[in-house]
Amino acid sequence: LISLCVLKNWNLSWVVLVGNSLVFFKDPKSQNPDSWKPGNSRPESSVDLRGAQLQWANDLSSRKNVFKVRTRQKSDFILQENPDLWRCWIRAETRTRIAVEIRLRVSCVSYLHGPSAVLSGGSFSHLFSAVPRSTSNLESSEHKRVKSRLKKLILRRPPLQTLQEKGLIKDQVFGCGLELLCEREKSSVPQFVRKCTDAVERRGLETDGIYRVSGNLAVIQKLRFAVNHERLDLDDPQWEDIHVITGALKLFFRELPEPLVPYGFFHDVVETVKLSDYLDKVDRLKLLVLSMPPHNQHTLQHMIQHLRRVMERSDSNRMTTQNIGIVFGPTLMRPENESGNMAINMVYQNQAVELLLSEYQRIFRTEQTGSY
Repeated sequence: LISLCVLKNWNLSWVVLVGNSLVFFKDPKSQNPDSWKPGNSRPESSVDLRGAQLQWANDLSSRKNVFKVRTRQKSDFILQENPDLWRCWIRAETRTRIAVEIRLRVSCVSYLHGPSAVLSGGSFSHLFSAVPRSTSNLESSEHKRVKSRLKKLILRRPPLQTLQEKGLIKDQVFGCGLELLCEREKSSVPQFVRKCTDAVERRGLETDGIYRVSGNLAVIQKLRFAVNHERLDLDDPQWEDIHVITGALKLFFRELPEPLVPYGFFHDVVETVKLSDYLDKVDRLKLLVLSMPPHNQHTLQHMIQHLRRVMERSDSNRMTTQNIGIVFGPTLMRPENESGNMAINMVYQNQAVELLLSEYQRIFRTEQTGSY
């Protein structure tokens, strides 16, 4: 049970570490720490800890034991731990340091040699021999006990497919590669993308600043958690703010391991936009789009077609071709390695999206045109 600062207001929340994420549950006032379980509350939101930074943040609050978690997306979460529990965390960290090192070493072997190297019951002596045999905070007997329990746990762990079939491990949507996600869903465009664009077209086309106005970050993270862990209904009242849906859709594209316009196409797209001959520019951009992997091409066409519908209502929502380009240029494409030309590249990214919007019929008019 910790205190979480949301919009400068402190709230009590239960926190559970699930995989790579901290999951926040609303504090049920009728329960105490001894009887509370995750199943007794509905998750409120989650924080992806992959690539996150943790640091003390006493300068941000007059409270004690305050620390900040900054995610890979530069979102900050301010937390305050109960002093007694914080000391327990420190003790637990000390007692499990060797266990963590063992787990990391096993993970590396599994990655390098495949799951069979771990599941087949081969020798693990080379894994554990490199772990320090003594530390200033851990007795030798406890070291052996931890090592023995971990070896037994690893040897009897079930295959990933079995855990997925039982629903204990669910495939992620955010952060998943586009091709893998589409193949898993047996679709050419991710279902989450379709659901978001459908919701916007049903109830958001007239909204002022659609896609430009930011939604509530806490609710967007809550929606992100719901997408990854349960069936999603965007008509649920808790998602009534259309800016939350558009914010989650932009976050989905930003978290793709490789952007919608693949890294290998970025330089060619920029050079194409620089051309002075307009017709040549359109023809070369069309060839680049047709050369993209099928799932990227279909999803890009779906998004541009959707954004054209948004643009058609620019008298109401004020999202002109230029405004949409500014929002979606860096969202749909980015270089693999950022350089000093970031500002210049952004100009060309925006212009590329504007060209896709203006010349949609010529660029995407192929024999494959249709509903994806």
